[in-house]
Amino acid sequence: MASVHQISDQFVDDFAAADPVAASEFGIAGHEEELTDYTPDGHAARAALAQRSLDAIRPVEPADAAERVAKAVFTERLGLTVELHEAGQDLAQLNAIASPAAEMRMVFDLMPTETEQQWATIATRLAKVPASLDGVRASLLAAANAGNAPALRQVKKVAEQAETWAGLGGGEGFFQTLVAGARTVPETLRAELERGAHAAQEAYAELAGFLRAELAPLARVKDAVGEESYRLWSRYFIGAELDFREAYEWGWAEFSRIEAEMRRVAGRIKSGASVAEAAAVLDEDPRYRVRGHAEFEGWMQRLSDTALSELRGVHFDIPDELMALECRIAPPGGSVGAYYTGPNEDFSRPGRMWWAIPPDKDEFITWRELTVVYHEGVPGHHLQIATQVHQRESLNRFQRLLAGTSGHAEGWALYAERLMQELGYLSDDGDLLGMLSDQLFRAGRVVVDLGMHLELEIPRGTGFHEGERWTPELGLEFMLTRTVADEAHVRDEIDRYLGWPGQAPAYKLGERLWRQARDEARQRMGDSFDLKDFHTRALRMGGMGLDTLRQQLAQLD
Repeated sequence: MASVHQISDQFVDDFAAADPVAASEFGIAGHEEELTDYTPDGHAARAALAQRSLDAIRPVEPADAAERVAKAVFTERLGLTVELHEAGQDLAQLNAIASPAAEMRMVFDLMPTETEQQWATIATRLAKVPASLDGVRASLLAAANAGNAPALRQVKKVAEQAETWAGLGGGEGFFQTLVAGARTVPETLRAELERGAHAAQEAYAELAGFLRAELAPLARVKDAVGEESYRLWSRYFIGAELDFREAYEWGWAEFSRIEAEMRRVAGRIKSGASVAEAAAVLDEDPRYRVRGHAEFEGWMQRLSDTALSELRGVHFDIPDELMALECRIAPPGGSVGAYYTGPNEDFSRPGRMWWAIPPDKDEFITWRELTVVYHEGVPGHHLQIATQVHQRESLNRFQRLLAGTSGHAEGWALYAERLMQELGYLSDDGDLLGMLSDQLFRAGRVVVDLGMHLELEIPRGTGFHEGERWTPELGLEFMLTRTVADEAHVRDEIDRYLGWPGQAPAYKLGERLWRQARDEARQRMGDSFDLKDFHTRALRMGGMGLDTLRQQLAQLD
């Protein structure tokens, strides 16, 4: 009988063949010319693979403690994959941030473009975009006909994105811009790339038309998904069974606590100022202003490089392979905000921090953005995700590449933001207010995401529509009036929450667990507690759900 690690490693190979887009995302080599089959049959095949792998691993007795953890991680993650398929949720995926249409577009960001052969690989993959998008349409129709249609808000949002990528918004389309970089390839290959780009953009234009004309009439008007669907997605993103009432009440308490802390900092920035008034003062301060996309990209890179070099060896063990982190402006059309893509297995593709910004935005306020660089880079996602990829000797490939959850990853990255304050990197009150602003925003996510999808009542004493039940309109009003985030970002975020139920609370709830586990370890170990050692051992465990993480961190001594 195969071991836990052998079954896990074999699943990674089989998964990569069944989902080439995800394989590229997670840095698994060998399928760069392929695109994922998003038809109902393709989804069924991936669910069947997950079920076969679960059936294979369940009777296996783990050889040691490491295999016991690996088995728990594997069965929890794949079990949810099967549950989501049985509920028809995989076919119905359509949202403004992480569904097949966006993932297929984004996979081309990860493909190298230095050599003729690499451009030939891109040409082969480009030619397959139309067929893969046909599969997306087929699954969405199948889901709608089964009574599982996406919300109209998400249909409209993804249609807008598809039009941008197709070049229907007034500028060049994404794929035209991509192949324009192939300046030194032979003429025959250039022609093949241009044909592929044209076909891909036509396919995205057709997708936009399908969404508006065929799917929109079938879409549900109501955004809230209700408790049954929300519970399933919450378990997927967090890796734990939440007590929704407790999480909602804690989110409100955390929001109020951070609000009070921000008021104290605002008073130091300008005596007697409210948070909004202090933010306005900082926005006008030239010390915090960067103009132009190139300058902003350079500012990100310098800040990231400094964090890597200064934290290495002092607060964290950072191997040589992790010292490369690229900072880039993302192509237009996606959701506004920053995100991270990890390295591939041999680190020939480095980790990258991407910042998606409106095309017409030309001025950037750094006090609002500084802590985001720490979140996406070091000591946030890059340190965490690249560290687990690096653990070839102690983790199987599933643990290193596919076992991550939002609760684990986003919880760590939010923990990392506050950690930088503890390490002395946010001594400037403007930068500190920026970090607290992000913390407040994430606490607001717990309240608003749970509130909107479960249509909860707004408690007394909150000073906001007390006694009413949450709606998307109230969610937007709350985030616009009770945080100091950019309006365009807030509007984008509300769309995101409504199309990705259960993911937004993962940040704060994950951070809460990381902080609790650290405090408990400090109490257990007393004077022998070493923060650097705690972080090193915790990160080397790899990705997992929060229930499993809680158990593993409790055993550190």
